[in-house]
Amino acid sequence: YYYKQVTSPHSLGILSRSEPPSLGRFRRGYDRAIFTPMLKFLRDTKSPFMVNPYPYFGYSPQMANYALFKPNRGVRDTNTGITYTNMFDAMLDAVHSAAKSVGYGDVDIVIGETGWASACEYPACSVQNARDYTTNLIRHVNSGKGTPLMPNRRFETYLFSLFNENLKPGPTAERNWGLFQPDFTPVYDAGILRNGVRVSLISAL
Repeated sequence: YYYKQVTSPHSLGILSRSEPPSLGRFRRGYDRAIFTPMLKFLRDTKSPFMVNPYPYFGYSPQMANYALFKPNRGVRDTNTGITYTNMFDAMLDAVHSAAKSVGYGDVDIVIGETGWASACEYPACSVQNARDYTTNLIRHVNSGKGTPLMPNRRFETYLFSLFNENLKPGPTAERNWGLFQPDFTPVYDAGILRNGVRVSLISAL
């Protein structure tokens, strides 16, 4: 049989528990009724499970380096003894643990979107933080190191977003996730220049 791949993105709100990563679990009631048959379908069709991890939403001044892939003391998973040095890996491993707990830890994971707001009313937002997160993310996912529970993996990853959405309503952050302004001027250089020419489209890393 020939299967076409199909998937749908999920926020990490699907988890009832994400810390420590080794004990990540889906929300009770959804685990067996929704995610078990969904993951079976994805396995059967050789399709990935798509999630949207956002360390941005877990930011605190004390955990800034941990969220931005910068040097830090790390956070220890007391169940496995593994010390995590970035929040992104911890989030992915929590999803992996949740899938494994219902028998589908072998289903591939794809990052449907992740990013960092460059402007808002809170300390997390700045052009520097957005640049640091994006450039460090690109370096990390391209390294092929994977995560502690999924070693030697290069995750297919999509950035949110290409452009700032200047007409979008709501808080300032909602309009400032892009690599470029709507007029194509860069918000910051994320390391996607090629021979001095800015790449017109960047999605998959």
